[in-house]
Amino acid sequence: MEKQLRLLAAAALCGAAFFLLLVDASVHDYSHGRFEAQGNAFVYFGGSEGLYASAPRSAKSGLANGRSYIRFDQSLVFRRKAAGGSGHFIQALAFDVADRDDLGGSAYVGRLDLCCSADLAREVGCKEGEIIYRNSTDNPSSPRVVRVEFDESSTQARMPVEEIVITKTGMYLLYFVHCDPALEAAEVTGKTVWKNPSGYLPGRMTPLVPFYALMSVAYLALGLVWLVQYTRFWRDILQLQNCITLVIGLGMAEMATWYFDYVNFNATGKRPVGITLWAVTIGAVKKTLSRILVLIVSMGYGVVQPTLGGLTSKVLFLGGTFFVASECLDVVEHVGRIDEISYRVKLLLVLPVAVLDAFFILWIFTSLSRTLEKLQVKKQSAKLDLYRKFTNSLAIAVLVAVAWIGFELYFKASDSDGKHWSSAWIISAFWNVLTFCILCVICALWAPSHNSTRYAYSEEISDDGDEESIPLTASKMTIPPEAVGANIKPERKEKKIVSSDVFRLDEDSEQQDKRE
Repeated sequence: MEKQLRLLAAAALCGAAFFLLLVDASVHDYSHGRFEAQGNAFVYFGGSEGLYASAPRSAKSGLANGRSYIRFDQSLVFRRKAAGGSGHFIQALAFDVADRDDLGGSAYVGRLDLCCSADLAREVGCKEGEIIYRNSTDNPSSPRVVRVEFDESSTQARMPVEEIVITKTGMYLLYFVHCDPALEAAEVTGKTVWKNPSGYLPGRMTPLVPFYALMSVAYLALGLVWLVQYTRFWRDILQLQNCITLVIGLGMAEMATWYFDYVNFNATGKRPVGITLWAVTIGAVKKTLSRILVLIVSMGYGVVQPTLGGLTSKVLFLGGTFFVASECLDVVEHVGRIDEISYRVKLLLVLPVAVLDAFFILWIFTSLSRTLEKLQVKKQSAKLDLYRKFTNSLAIAVLVAVAWIGFELYFKASDSDGKHWSSAWIISAFWNVLTFCILCVICALWAPSHNSTRYAYSEEISDDGDEESIPLTASKMTIPPEAVGANIKPERKEKKIVSSDVFRLDEDSEQQDKRE
């Protein structure tokens, strides 16, 4: 098959080939894996990871010991259907994706073969029935081939315990290959262990440890500042500010959970599914509540209208749908997995989330437009200024997000071979940073203060735009000129506060909207 190895590398990086059924940290498990015909070879994909070069001997210390390797475990066994015959063997092939051109040979124009045939043996001098490879000039650890033979009287062959020490940083792929049609039904069972110099964490995940540590500190700092203001003005707290507090707490918990998950993963080589699932679920809840919060604030809930009315069920339905879609995507992408999921599976899961996000954005800006229009008509200058700042901030965030999506598409299109794996973590990290920045803007605009309640909805609206300067707990006195000096009780006009609880989800605003 033409350009066979290029197709194999691309399939591995997308996760489309057969890969491990169970994952325990950087241990790749294989359970009755079947070989597939690829050109003139039979291959089984054993995994791929970004690996950093082993540290110099002077830098070796601690549990990690500074070494980077791919180790074949003693449990790794190959089985065939029937015993008999000699000279049957299987080879393990590990190589850096940058050295893929050093694999295979061609006896005919337009055809690249991985196994050495009789024609290739005459053309390039390879050994018939074995993998064709050439030693890399600048990377002694790639390609590496380990051979295991079947005894004539046995149906299984055990891979010798051996380590392939990584001496150069790169994206390494592992394949089990045989060129013998008699072994077409062979299976592989067992595991291989992949390790970086600093621990068991895969190379593409290693930068996420300091990143999540930094984000945890950032959320903690934001939470402390918010808590100080919250306790100072607790008498004037709105329900909106309680929701903001919840989102900050969820963000802090999410970042801390991811951090400890990766630290434990790196140190022990174990990744309990429960911890990862907990981190994924917290993140999905936080993303859902964040979007709902921005949406109902954009609707002017508690500012220009006291309730959501008939829209309550629609908002909750959209939020629930987004939570389910986001949870499914994150569970499949993170829980019990270290390889990238296949392109088709990821597209299938990402598409619903992207559509729901687009719907959120459209609804948010449509609602903001209506809210700004209402505030202009009612001449509420302070609220109008607040919402203009909020609208501008969201517009900037959306523009930045669209630009980043364009960059992400370019990055993945130009890095199909995975050479830039060490910087791929920035793609997912950016969204956490953007979410944090939007949350900081919301915290700054709706920070607790002594006059927080001036943004709460009230029925009485003044024409001069200064109604916000009057405390919502005060009453307004109207004294006619003729009452001065007379024993006449002044008329007392109350400023009625409909709701300072900006998130009371009642259904009675439909009648009010009809009256308006």
